[in-house]
Amino acid sequence: MTDVSERSGVLRRIFASETEAAPGDSHEQVVLCHDRDSGLKAVIAIHSTALGPALGGTRFHPYASEEEAVQDALNLARGMSYKNALAGLDLGGGKAVIIGDPAPRAEGGDKSEALLRAYGRFVQSLGGRYVTACDVGTYVVDMDVVARECDYVTGRSPEHGGAGDSSVLTAFGVFQGMRASAQHRWGSPSLEGRRVGVAGIGKVGHYLVRHLVEEGARVVVTDVRAEAVERVRAEHPQVEVAADADALIRADLDVYAPCALGGALDDTTVPALTAGIVCGAANNQLAHPGVEKDLADRGILYAPDYVVNAGGVIQVADEIQGFVFERARAKAAKIFDTTLEIFDRARADGVPPAVSADRLAERRMADIGRLRSILLTGPRKQ
Repeated sequence: MTDVSERSGVLRRIFASETEAAPGDSHEQVVLCHDRDSGLKAVIAIHSTALGPALGGTRFHPYASEEEAVQDALNLARGMSYKNALAGLDLGGGKAVIIGDPAPRAEGGDKSEALLRAYGRFVQSLGGRYVTACDVGTYVVDMDVVARECDYVTGRSPEHGGAGDSSVLTAFGVFQGMRASAQHRWGSPSLEGRRVGVAGIGKVGHYLVRHLVEEGARVVVTDVRAEAVERVRAEHPQVEVAADADALIRADLDVYAPCALGGALDDTTVPALTAGIVCGAANNQLAHPGVEKDLADRGILYAPDYVVNAGGVIQVADEIQGFVFERARAKAAKIFDTTLEIFDRARADGVPPAVSADRLAERRMADIGRLRSILLTGPRKQ
């Protein structure tokens, strides 16, 4: 048997013992998917099924290496376990990544019908342990293609009985988390007159900008894609534009909302932040353990990303029982209360909000997961 010290970085992480593993790093299953003819190279990571089948989206991204893709899948899957737990869902956490350019093959990218259908067959082979949905680089139309080979797909188009674009309620949930942050910091949930910087105005960010403008906030945006900025400016001419993410971080802000890829909060960005609140849609915003303490030491209130961006998973989870938008929106509105509860617990326990959120999620997974030890006989009526 290979000693753990001889394993590569990612294998060391997957097979680490309890004493070696980082907190929360106890993934149940990692599946490598390869179909040479279609060009599919994918990773499906299942972190936990303690609360139910693992639900999480499929990210399509041109990773620099296969190891980077696996590490991202592991991080995202773990985040989904915590997100689903705090959203009150009876679902575990998983995530998939497809390695490649998410543009259609006809436009020079790697995405094709054959690739998506091959991916769907791999998801189907897991027999329902993992339920997929959209994420960065995948869209509702892609899930409709995946569903031609797979029964375990959410985030499908309304014409196929799905919930449609989950970015709608993701942005709504982030907005509720931001209102809760304002309540905790300033004593009022109103963001009117507050200067909010949104980094990344793609699928979620542009919906968030709309909520903020309607609230009366002063919004500053940035995005690596000029067309995304142009779209937001066409809809909201009053929105300001920062030159880049670095300039936005250093701008005079009340709230900073990272809404692009993860790792936005690190040893360089945290000391440069001017905002008193960080609340955004991006997953895995903390680049490494300890950043949450750095934020707290600077007096910056951090709304844990997997708490406030849970609106999307609430939306696609509702699809499993037959989607009703009003019901899903009402559940997403509770993100306001959950965020406030985490802030209150963090203050009472003297820990950063990210630590308080982790503890609450872990407690629910342990308490409900323990019930699986109670034997049930015969079919259970739903």
